[in-house]
Amino acid sequence: MRLFGLIGYPLVQSFSRKFFLEKFAREGLTDCGFENFSIPAITDVEEVLHRNPALEGLAVTIPYKQQVIPYLHDSSGIPEGLNACNCIRIRDGKLYGFNTDYIGFEKSFVPLLRPHHKKALVLGNGGATEAVLFVLRSRGIAYNIVSRQLHGQSSLTYDELNDDIMKEHTVVINTTPLGMYPDTESFPAIPYHAATPAHYFYDLVYNPVKTLFLQKAEEQGAVICNGADMLVLQAEENWRIWNSRSVIFRSK
Repeated sequence: MRLFGLIGYPLVQSFSRKFFLEKFAREGLTDCGFENFSIPAITDVEEVLHRNPALEGLAVTIPYKQQVIPYLHDSSGIPEGLNACNCIRIRDGKLYGFNTDYIGFEKSFVPLLRPHHKKALVLGNGGATEAVLFVLRSRGIAYNIVSRQLHGQSSLTYDELNDDIMKEHTVVINTTPLGMYPDTESFPAIPYHAATPAHYFYDLVYNPVKTLFLQKAEEQGAVICNGADMLVLQAEENWRIWNSRSVIFRSK
C-alpha cells in the first residue's frame, strides 16, 4: 500500500484527505491511502515517519509550513526567497521539500488581475503568506502586510487601516484562517465600506465558499475569489511531485 498524508494542527477539517481519497477512488488507485496526522508539535513528525515507514509523501498545513524546513534533507525544490514548505516527497528515509502553494495561488489569482491592480494589502503573516508574497513580487505588485501587531515583515496594523490606504491598495488578500469553518462568523477587521468595484478581494479560505470577508467586499462591488481552485491546483502538483521518477524534482 502506497501511503500519503497531511501534517498540521489542529486538523479540524481536511481538504487534502477528502480530495485524495476521492481521487484514488475515481482513478481506481486501490493501492493508495491517505491519512491525517494531527501533531501538536513539529517534533512529532519524527514519530509519524517512524510509525509509518510506507509514507511516500506528506502535505504540510498550518502551523508547520515554516517549522518543518529544518527537518528537510533537501529543500532545493523550494524557490529561492520562499521560506515555506507545503509538500514533502519521501524517498529512502530522506525528506525532499517543495512549495506548491505558490503555483496554486498564482494560477487561481492571476486570471482576475487587471492593469490597475498594482498594490496589495496582505492580511496575515503566517506560512501561507510566503507563497502569496512570492507571487506578488514575481508579478511586480507592491504590497503591505497587515497584522494585529507589527512583527516580522508586517508594515501595518489593522488599527492603522483607513479609507485612503484602502483606495491605494486595490488588491486585498486574506491569508489568515479567519472565517474558516466552523468559525464562520469571524472576519478580518478592515474598512470594507471603502472597497469599490476596482478592488479585487482574494481569500485563501475555501470553506465556506463565500466567507464574510468576501461577502462584505462583494456588497461594495468588488471582484472576489476564494481559495478552492488554489487548493486543487496545489494538491495536483503535490501528486505530480510524489510520483516523479526523479529523486529530486524542482517545482516550476
